[in-house]
Amino acid sequence: MFDLTTLNDVLARVTGRGEGAVMRWQDAAGEWKPISSVELYGRVRALADVLRGWGLGKGDRVVILSENRWEWAVTDFAALAIGGVDVPLYPTLTAEQIGYMLRDSGAKVAVVSSKEQYEKLAAAGDLPDLQHVVVMDKGDFGNAESFAALMKGAEGKQQRDVEFDAMVKGARADDVATIIYTSGTTGEPKGAMLTHGNLASNLNLSTDPFGFTEKDSCISFLPLSHVTARHLDYAMMCNGATVAYCPKFDLLPAAMKALKPTIFVAVPRVYEKIRQAVEGKSAASPVKSKILSWALATGKGHRQETLEGKTPAGMGWKLANKLVFGKIREAFGGEVNVFISGGAPLGMDTAGWFADAGIVIFEGYGLTETSPVIALNYPNAHRIGTVGKALSNVQCRFAADGELEVKGPSIFPGYWKKEKETAESFTPDGWFKTGDIGKLDEQGFLSITDRKKELLKTSGGKLIAPQPIENKLKANTLVAQAAMVGDRHKFACVLISPNFAALEGWAKGQGVTAGDHAALVKDPKVVKAYQEIVDKVNAGLSSYESMKRMFVVPDEWSVEEGELTPSMKLKRRVVEKKYEKEIGAFYADEATSKVK
Repeated sequence: MFDLTTLNDVLARVTGRGEGAVMRWQDAAGEWKPISSVELYGRVRALADVLRGWGLGKGDRVVILSENRWEWAVTDFAALAIGGVDVPLYPTLTAEQIGYMLRDSGAKVAVVSSKEQYEKLAAAGDLPDLQHVVVMDKGDFGNAESFAALMKGAEGKQQRDVEFDAMVKGARADDVATIIYTSGTTGEPKGAMLTHGNLASNLNLSTDPFGFTEKDSCISFLPLSHVTARHLDYAMMCNGATVAYCPKFDLLPAAMKALKPTIFVAVPRVYEKIRQAVEGKSAASPVKSKILSWALATGKGHRQETLEGKTPAGMGWKLANKLVFGKIREAFGGEVNVFISGGAPLGMDTAGWFADAGIVIFEGYGLTETSPVIALNYPNAHRIGTVGKALSNVQCRFAADGELEVKGPSIFPGYWKKEKETAESFTPDGWFKTGDIGKLDEQGFLSITDRKKELLKTSGGKLIAPQPIENKLKANTLVAQAAMVGDRHKFACVLISPNFAALEGWAKGQGVTAGDHAALVKDPKVVKAYQEIVDKVNAGLSSYESMKRMFVVPDEWSVEEGELTPSMKLKRRVVEKKYEKEIGAFYADEATSKVK
């Protein structure tokens, strides 16, 4: 357990670790370079001096628009050191979205990673408060400052400085540390204000039961603009572990192979993709497919032992481990001993599949507004299918409709410049309304069933939680995403976005030829395959929950195209609007259709 009061205490801890590497980054030649704590101190101090020289101080906002890299962390720490407020933005945002957030936050400085992000900033429209732009990459960017140029004096600032350290210690727990814009699954983005105390109180408890040490390492690849990734990096630094920055997801496999991390934290979609890759690779060979099926069946017989942290002793499991499970672990670098999932519901199918493969995934739950961890499974308190027990300083209760409400020091004070939305987010007696439907079991393990606003209510009055059903569909290799529809209709239906890499391989094996994705998803064999997937899921559902009709869309939904949030959650309203015509066809004969 830590005794942090502010995020600046994280900076003090990580810069007091001596000469060992606290961070790693990959240069243009592909070599992983270390950054020691004294080097980090010098760089943070150098940038903080620049920011102060520009007249920035307590409460001033600094935007960070960048992929994960060491410059991100330095900017974050430097802004916090001078009493500023950083505003992290997803690098996948459009120029229009970036412009809105810059104007809304009133940021005076924007630190961006590349030419691409600089050009978005240039196209973002009028930015009256913005005074300085800093670019991390080398190049000529007009009036923008070069990050490298600002670091030129950093080596000479590696010695502890009394004045700088006093400024760092001057932060207060109730000072706003960051404004994080919510991903906007249901409407206009809102800037969640998190204080130093909010984030510090969460860090003090969240990772303690794992017992991480300086021998541990992790790869920072989830966007640092997401509070979960940022929280993890802070926690690793406080525990003495090394953080390696991976700016692009497609570089992750090589990074894991090279660095062999001991901790792996990802959103569910990453785990789903790894599972689909394993299943897709084995499907190409009947022999490999049979071996995988046998190994998973063997593992399932030992699932409880695995979940209890034991290594099964049976000869069958040992053989399955040698032939299959060990190779799956190699995909993560081979040394990971803690797997964590957060950011969205993992799904029992995915959690069970990995458990059968000898990998326990500790699922957690939280929101931007809760700094973020509300609950998390741990080695000493784990129940598959739940998000674990609530942290000891977080109180939980449920409203009459099942919505989870929470209270504690990690709960944010409100949304930036949005008093109405802030008031609506809290109960009259001060509990934060999470918007999630959940329940606690007799041992105190929390389960989240769905988002309150995403529950489908049929015209017959039945409530359907779509996420668990969608997760069952996504367990199939051919399904990338699924969106159930049917609110206020007689029956539920589903839109399916294919995993086209897997679908094209399957189609080739079936002798299906198509000129493009639109033609492929209309092929009778393809339609039949997806209908069989839906039918299989329907077999385990109540009649009112079952999907009566389905449509396979010719698109693979993505963050870039707007159907998914940066944390890979479905933007249901966006999808419903985009496929309004197809959804309308589902219900064209609703008045006369007979539904069993």
